Order: sequence, then C-alpha cells, then structure tokens
Amino acid sequence: MASPTIAANAYASLARVLENTGTGAGKGSEPNGQSFAALLKDAVGSVVESGRKSDAQTVAMAAGKANVMDVVTAVADTDVAVSTLVSVRDRVIAAYEDIMKMPI
Repeated sequence: MASPTIAANAYASLARVLENTGTGAGKGSEPNGQSFAALLKDAVGSVVESGRKSDAQTVAMAAGKANVMDVVTAVADTDVAVSTLVSVRDRVIAAYEDIMKMPI
C-alpha cells in the first residue's frame, strides 16, 4: 500500500510535468506547448529513471553502502510510477475504444 508521502510525491511530480507543458488546470492549450508524444516520452523516461535509481539503491545495499529505508523508498517510488503509467495506459486504451465505437 502506498503511503501518503509517496502519493504526495507522485502528485507533485505530475504537477511539475503539467506545469512544464503549460497544460495545468485552468489554462488553455498553448500552440507552443509540448506535444502529447513528448509528454508520453518524458513520463516513460521518468519511470525508467525511477527504476534505475531503485536498482542502484538495491546494489548499494547489497554492497553494504545503503540504508534499507532508502531501498524501500526507491522501490516504492518505482512502484507508484509504474502503477501511474499503467493507469494512464488503461485510460488511453479505454478512450480509444470509446472513439472507435462512435458512429460516423
């Protein structure tokens, strides 16, 4: 189960992504804004980077150089990032299926 701290970090990360793209709540779509493909690429890159940090912490703990709490935190952050990415993927697929069901 995700802790409130992990959830807060996930929401803060999403807020940073939305802030950087200029598509935050209440803002209109800007012509110079980041494309959906770039946004998706950044999100996947973030998940991959989170996984790398988790792996590095695990290796450091095995070598006796890291704290168990740091490893658990890194793994939990990766879990939240992957869960968020899977949820977004599921929503995109559901939206695509809804569009394909629409009559012409």
